[in-house]
Amino acid sequence: MKKQLLTLALLYTLPLCAQQADYPVRAVDFTAVKLTDSFWLPRIRTNHTVTIPASFARCESTGRVKNFEMAAAKQGKFCTTFPFDDTDIYKTIEGASYSMAVTPDKKMDAYVDSLIAVVAKAQEPDGYLYTARTIDPAHPHAWSGPERWVREHELSHELYNSGHMFEAASAHYLATGKRNFLDIALKNADLLVLTFGPGKLGVAPGHEIVEMGLVRLYRITGKKDYLQLARFFIDERGKRQYNQKSKNKWENGQYWQDQAPVVQQSEAVGHAVRAMYLYAGMADVAALEGDTAYLHAIDRIWDNMVTKKMYVQGGIGAIPDGERFGENYELPNATAYNETCAAIGNAYWNIRMFQLHGDGKYIDLLEKVLYNGLISGVGLDGKSFFYTNAMQIRKGVHHHSQEPARSGWFECSCCPTNMARFLPSLPGYIYAQKAGDVYVNLFISSTTNIQVEKKKVKITQSNNYPWEGDLRFNIEPATATAFTLKLRVPGWARQEAIPGGLYQFRDKDTHKVVIKVNGQPVDFQLEQGYAVIKRKWGKKDVVEMQLPMNTHEVVADNQIKEDIGKVAIQRGPLIYCAEWKDNDGRTSNLIIPGHFQPEVRKDLLNGVVVLTGEGKRINVDAQQQEVSTAAGRITLIPYYAWANRGEGEMNVWFPEKVVDVDLLAK
Repeated sequence: MKKQLLTLALLYTLPLCAQQADYPVRAVDFTAVKLTDSFWLPRIRTNHTVTIPASFARCESTGRVKNFEMAAAKQGKFCTTFPFDDTDIYKTIEGASYSMAVTPDKKMDAYVDSLIAVVAKAQEPDGYLYTARTIDPAHPHAWSGPERWVREHELSHELYNSGHMFEAASAHYLATGKRNFLDIALKNADLLVLTFGPGKLGVAPGHEIVEMGLVRLYRITGKKDYLQLARFFIDERGKRQYNQKSKNKWENGQYWQDQAPVVQQSEAVGHAVRAMYLYAGMADVAALEGDTAYLHAIDRIWDNMVTKKMYVQGGIGAIPDGERFGENYELPNATAYNETCAAIGNAYWNIRMFQLHGDGKYIDLLEKVLYNGLISGVGLDGKSFFYTNAMQIRKGVHHHSQEPARSGWFECSCCPTNMARFLPSLPGYIYAQKAGDVYVNLFISSTTNIQVEKKKVKITQSNNYPWEGDLRFNIEPATATAFTLKLRVPGWARQEAIPGGLYQFRDKDTHKVVIKVNGQPVDFQLEQGYAVIKRKWGKKDVVEMQLPMNTHEVVADNQIKEDIGKVAIQRGPLIYCAEWKDNDGRTSNLIIPGHFQPEVRKDLLNGVVVLTGEGKRINVDAQQQEVSTAAGRITLIPYYAWANRGEGEMNVWFPEKVVDVDLLAK
């Protein structure tokens, strides 16, 4: 596999054509990071050996590949459900490309090339590529509209398909050096440039991502038209006429983030995945063009999301109707939606916000999402998934948003394929640089070789995170080199449950974070969430950081009505939950203990630390109509690992005490 001296995951380091402006902080390319981690490396390997092959197989078996074959033949009938089903192939190719960049795989490489050949034949001569219309232009998909683009502002997803194709083609080119997919994407992008823009067709894309994809192509080609078109699509928002006073999400424009020009927006609204892709695209354009109006807008929206619209495990998009953000503090547990794609989009947005500002709070949020509401979306087997990530499951109560069992595929299967493309790029989130500053963002055992002020430096990170808080960093410059090491001191280690204070630790832990250099404790300055260590580094220097791994009770802001009088449990970056399997078949009847003991269970859920303690269970004798409590051992598992052992109850929030009992008639 040919390796490129380019960033593959985030494309923020060395584009083929240098830009005058860009993100102030640059990610260290994930191909320059070798994982040795016992938590993430097995997941990334499973993604390569199980998730990606299973995703390709399901694209075949469900007719997604057949749609392209019929489009090439110009005959047949679109045989899947949604016009955006094309993107499941694109996203899986993207994931395979990232994965092959680190783990060469001739069989996978050949299969991807065969799929690209199928995609190429489906492309129309002018570059248009959209099987839902091309198969039978006289009878297109019901969402597509009678002609190209006429329903793009709402349901056609023509530009959404293009955006995912651009992302995938960029990844494939940079991973393999082959142009077969890139040329398809560029032909389509050139059609968009001819079609849309000032004096041409104007539209606010109904499902954003084409903006991010166009920036990717701009970074590869240096063709300014692509960057300008990305900006054009963003600036088209707020131009359509909606009933601004309507509470109907379809009538007021909020579902599409189209209710006002983006620079006037201050609140996270509408479909959560679309919102994340829009805000990430705005961050890209803000970085490349130095646009402070965009920057101020996404700063305001980020503040609104984290302080008023986020679940304790990092989930966003509370409302099932429209997969969308609710009102401020509208965070119901029983019907929580929390789409996996929204968690992935949140990760994309937060890494960009960090690279704009260099502030550790964005990585704090990224970490909360990664270790909780993102990886909960894929089962430990690598081939079963959640579309939504529930906050509670009750015995005998089934809401349409709840999925107590995982699924191998969905009719709308955006989440499994999004997971396939996200996981291989994770090593690109660990380290970053800005001139003579080296950031360590995530605590994942790994080795990276970077250049600091044109001098080679090797950093080796070793730990047993997230289970233990003892972290070690070997700093090995080729020659003695002065630079600033910035180690993120997680918010949770500084008594901050989540940036912004929507959730807080009840206890006031007095344990301090300890940092040692070559065995000697050092005083350090804390700047934007980072311990700043400036020195001339030698070949055998060792930095150690000790994080207090206490178990915390988390309480919510009182404006979140459903969580009043309840607590959640966090240890390190992990939110914990109670699952039926460990608690006599029920979790909705638990009163948790005031103290938990961590216990290593290598035999459970691929190896976890569980929390155990003596609590109480509320028991109902239906025959005698009596309610009683009984002492019993309570066991909590990491939230990400629930629903890997069958169906049953699950709880994240627990009542502190019994204040009432609901009486239900049969």
